[in-house]
Amino acid sequence: MKIVLFYHSLISDWNHGNAHFLRGIVSELLARNHEVHVHEPADSWSVQNLVDEHGEGAIDAFHRAYPALQSHRDGDNLDLDEALDGADLVIVHEWNAHSLVQRIGEHRANSRTYRLLFHDTHHRAITAREEMTAYDLSHYDGVLAYGDVLRRMYMEEAWTQRAWTWHEAADTRVFHPHPEIPRTRDLVWVGNWGDDERSAELHEFLIGPTRALGLDATVYGVRYPKEGLAALEAAGMEYGGWLPNFRAPQVFAAYRMTVHVPRRPYVQALRGIPTIRPFEALACGIPLISAPWEDVEGLFEPGRDFLVARNQAEMQRTMQALLMDKAMAREIAEHGLATIRAKHTCAHRVDQLLVICEELRAP
Repeated sequence: MKIVLFYHSLISDWNHGNAHFLRGIVSELLARNHEVHVHEPADSWSVQNLVDEHGEGAIDAFHRAYPALQSHRDGDNLDLDEALDGADLVIVHEWNAHSLVQRIGEHRANSRTYRLLFHDTHHRAITAREEMTAYDLSHYDGVLAYGDVLRRMYMEEAWTQRAWTWHEAADTRVFHPHPEIPRTRDLVWVGNWGDDERSAELHEFLIGPTRALGLDATVYGVRYPKEGLAALEAAGMEYGGWLPNFRAPQVFAAYRMTVHVPRRPYVQALRGIPTIRPFEALACGIPLISAPWEDVEGLFEPGRDFLVARNQAEMQRTMQALLMDKAMAREIAEHGLATIRAKHTCAHRVDQLLVICEELRAP
């Protein structure tokens, strides 16, 4: 098939976790001999911020890490007839401009030669409803939603007539254990500050326990405010800044554990959506402790794939237990890794996508 993808960015993952999944999906499609074209805006904020902070060398590093992945960086004069010529499947991500989403829909209405899907991997349906209702999906064949609660919302609100749950997953070509690297440090956390969506939670489930236990810990991510950086310093935590996703597996390998601190919308309104970070951590074989998060879709086995801490005191005790009991830590890591390999790789998600394509072809 010829598959055309319109996303915010393939080449930059600065504050843009969706790039991780996109890279994995494109890699898997190419490995299956599909023709894949990725389009992203020439002025994407993720690329601009990455280059401003780290220079063009960060883009060069991406191309060295993913030599098979390329993207078209489009300006306002994108020729859709040319871009979509011969396409069998087109997927448009929800970070695209409303105008482009509408233009592609209108092109689909006049063409009918390809199937067109909208892909939602964010919580804006809850937190920025007016932005989502402004998208014109009337000519789209359906929606790929990265959680069942989000899929149901699209159907209940009549934003689409067909929708499928399409969770993110780990790109196991990149995210896998590195047993050759010794685990010499205690705790690592990879994640962005997240505006004010989890500030209190980061203090309760990450910074507070780390400080109380005096752990050797590092935090990676971007958009940390001054008060956040000050809290890390006060807790004795090293701040590593932006971490390219393809370097994360080697970083995970050097630490004894990591944690998952979900943003508030995924705890309160969009339950069952874990985001991509836990998938990637488990794929690397590092023991994971999660702040409260309700796995209503049964993606994992809490207590076996990862441990759960309901408050700061529990998080502190669980961290200490993992550090003291190496057998338990190994068992948790191995079970989580096995679950990823069995159910949650980008290969599994491409299998699902191809089944959806067959459904769309059916009369």
